[in-house]
Amino acid sequence: MAIAGKSGTPGGAGTLASRLGDVLRQSIMAGHYPPGTKLPSEAQLGEQHGVSRTVVREAIAALRADRLVEARQGAGVFVLEPPVASSPAPMSIENIDYARVSSVIEFLELRTAVEVEAAGLAALRRSPAQEEVIFERHYAVQACFEANKPTSEADFALHLAIAEATNNSRFRDFLSLIGKNIIPRAALRNEESEADQAAYIKLLNEEHNAIISAISAGDEEAARDAMRRHLRGSQSRYRTLLREQRQFVR
Repeated sequence: MAIAGKSGTPGGAGTLASRLGDVLRQSIMAGHYPPGTKLPSEAQLGEQHGVSRTVVREAIAALRADRLVEARQGAGVFVLEPPVASSPAPMSIENIDYARVSSVIEFLELRTAVEVEAAGLAALRRSPAQEEVIFERHYAVQACFEANKPTSEADFALHLAIAEATNNSRFRDFLSLIGKNIIPRAALRNEESEADQAAYIKLLNEEHNAIISAISAGDEEAARDAMRRHLRGSQSRYRTLLREQRQFVR
């Protein structure tokens, strides 16, 4: 199979080497060159594929970098056993132990580091359309409060809208990776009386209002401060719960 004429094609030797590397890689993965097999010599590969020996060397170097082949001095280039694909370790941020209040606090500290900056950037970079979405998501949270419905989904959507307004997709990617678990309220709510829950809802709404107002006003520092107060307030409430649990154990 000819990759190109020996004189090359538009794109240069690097393009030819990439194409040859892909061809050889596919042949290896398809079993045409089983593990332990010696590849044809540079001259033979160059002749088979219509490329120079320089192109062949570059293609082989790419295969070596992928640990598909190894060069043995004086013997040639040999195919290796294919690397075993290992399962990625589960990310700890996706495995929050809500039975441990300390785990929730640790997670809130991580959120604070990311979302304080997100609020500041949103104040600087949001478009009118993104600002409108933020307000819509805020009103949706309020509607859940008023209907006495769970707010986690709506609350997550609000934080996601703020991340989107940074116009840096990494912030949204981070929150999307975590999902609605960024709103870890269940453990706290189970410990509250109805009066406490009503006060909490009122406070949460005020905190959201402060964040959104600062973003809408384009006040970077005020947006950061409001988001920091919001998330540190959540940390404080969980720390209070942690102390109470320890006292109960004693």
